[in-house]
Amino acid sequence: MHDDLRATPVEDLTPLDAAVELAALAKDIAEHDRRYYQDDAPAVSDADYDALRHRNQVIEERFPELIRADSPSNRVGAAPAQGFSKILHARPMLSLANAFNAEDVTEFLQRIRRFLSLADDEPVVVVAETKIDGLSVSLRYVEGELVSGATRGDGETGEDITRNLKTIAEIPQTIVGAPAVLEVRGEIFMSKEDFAALNAAQEAAGEKVFANPRNAAAGSLRQLDASITARRPLSLFAYATGEVSEEFADSQWGLLDALAGWGFPVNPERRRCADVIEILENYDRIEALRADLPYDIDGMVYKVDRMDWQRRLGQVSRAPRWAIAHKFAAEKAQTVLEKITIQVGRTGTLTPVANLRPVTVGGVVVSRATLHNEDEVARKDVREGDTVIIQRAGDVIPQVVSVIVEKRPRESQAFHMPEVCPECGSSAVREEGE
Repeated sequence: MHDDLRATPVEDLTPLDAAVELAALAKDIAEHDRRYYQDDAPAVSDADYDALRHRNQVIEERFPELIRADSPSNRVGAAPAQGFSKILHARPMLSLANAFNAEDVTEFLQRIRRFLSLADDEPVVVVAETKIDGLSVSLRYVEGELVSGATRGDGETGEDITRNLKTIAEIPQTIVGAPAVLEVRGEIFMSKEDFAALNAAQEAAGEKVFANPRNAAAGSLRQLDASITARRPLSLFAYATGEVSEEFADSQWGLLDALAGWGFPVNPERRRCADVIEILENYDRIEALRADLPYDIDGMVYKVDRMDWQRRLGQVSRAPRWAIAHKFAAEKAQTVLEKITIQVGRTGTLTPVANLRPVTVGGVVVSRATLHNEDEVARKDVREGDTVIIQRAGDVIPQVVSVIVEKRPRESQAFHMPEVCPECGSSAVREEGE
């Protein structure tokens, strides 16, 4: 029923339909948040998750009287996981609204102009920073000493991971010349090179390998045994502050410079942009560099540079008005599907798998991709020897997007599922509806 409703245009929903779908969306998004923030094991792509949140937002805008107390619009992340003590953030760690195209970015700037009642010729300078795909943390310094560190958690309360954070060499243990109370926010991540080395070591030791650098960083940081974290190659980029006892910068650019001066790593790929043309040119520049960057990113973040404007703009619900995330489209690459093999699941389910000529997608080497099931293979008419377009869904799960039919070998033949199980030799039967 949920899928049927979600295929219905929002303008065609009845109030009853809207109430039913909002309840389902609240439940589904909460579960996806739990899997992403607590388990470090997302079940859907970023694009699919963003689509769920966008659908929820549009329905709420049409039926504001139906907004639920547990609405995803009022929630950031997920509750802290069990096993760690909790830290209450002095200032909430907010999420960001998303932009997906040039029109969204233009509207973001226009909203700022309207809110601040700016003249048409008043420039709105933003700082464009790469959106690192890692784990957000908050570091609290009192009189120059690192006293605590926490995950984002649900935005209000995070997990106390102080001991783990103190094992990361890039995080200063002491700082000189900073305000008496300084809360630094940043992203913990693992470089592509370090991720590949870690997975190779994990595989050699017969241990679990990680799906991507983000999962590896989050899993490494949220270890109950800090000695495990100490052995993992984790890095930090600082990008903001939380509570401070005195203001020390009048711009986002100046804030980043100050953090760098106190010994915090800040991302070198940052740029001031004076208008939407410069913003989009920089977006294209970074997108072209993306595969060559030593770390994973999934978009850009734009922040109003002037701090006094940031304070006037404030926030709505779970996100600041003065910042937005501009997401990249999923990366794609072209390669050859050399062979289709069958993977036998724990319950006996047979799944076709594309074995590919290795290709780099988003900085990760992909050599296999799921074809899901017999219907999916038939729908896309995927065959051995085909040249195919590969995409990492949400930059996590490799999938075959389409076939370049004009490059198909003349002798190619349609793929058929086996009639016997390749492992046990028993008959392979497709149950009705399966």
